[in-house]
Amino acid sequence: MVTEEQKRFFQENGYLRLEQVFSPAEVEQLREELDYIIYNFADWNSAWRGEWRKEYVDDPQLVESVKLVAIHELQHYSAAWTRAITHPGLAEAIAYLIDADCLEFHHCTLHAKPPGEGAPFPLHQDLPFYPHEDGLQYVDALVHLDDADEETGCIKFLKGSHKLGALEHIIGPETAPHLPTDQYRLEDAVSVPAKAGDVVLFYLWTIHGSAVNKSNRWRRIVRVGYRDPRNRQTAGQAMGRPGIIVKGVRPKVEGIEINVYGNWTPQPAQA
Repeated sequence: MVTEEQKRFFQENGYLRLEQVFSPAEVEQLREELDYIIYNFADWNSAWRGEWRKEYVDDPQLVESVKLVAIHELQHYSAAWTRAITHPGLAEAIAYLIDADCLEFHHCTLHAKPPGEGAPFPLHQDLPFYPHEDGLQYVDALVHLDDADEETGCIKFLKGSHKLGALEHIIGPETAPHLPTDQYRLEDAVSVPAKAGDVVLFYLWTIHGSAVNKSNRWRRIVRVGYRDPRNRQTAGQAMGRPGIIVKGVRPKVEGIEINVYGNWTPQPAQA
């Protein structure tokens, strides 16, 4: 699925689009089950807040009304999405890109921008949400369920920004984590349009964001995180929870405990 040339591009620029990882039939089933989840379980008020919105939303009437539909861990709601996050070809591709002999699924999150008012994302790294010691041994995969372009608010990246390492973000009770807007500008970022079925990959440290969905179409993207199991998490989403090994065998790592039972203590088997 990935060539040596694509690997060099990814390592140099910090992002890569893989075309048609999922077939039209797979995409259709993923859409159907995702729509069921959206209308029955998802949070329709997940748009990121903060003063940065005024620089990302041209229409003053939309500044406070933009919307984002979100939900975590689709594998708990849909068999189709369980198959998607454990896709063997995708796992092999990501492991190859980061030179990992094994790969662990960490989490997944829906980011759906409704037509005409889909919320923007300020430039940021995903580091504040699930920090890991090595941002180059963690890859986020954006599974596209719709064609994404400039009009719908496709993903944008600052080329080579992963080489900056972990950056300090603006964080507060009234704002989502983001980088200073005067230093990190969306207009300097490279747009990466994608088709339904495509997957866009980027490092945990790659700076990215997106604009408002001004179209009459949905922009449904599911972010799926993968890591080398040796890469220690220090805080944040899914902290302390073992993920699914999607390639290879989990290595034994001193100091990383695996508690598959969570807070439940298994009882002795009964005869």
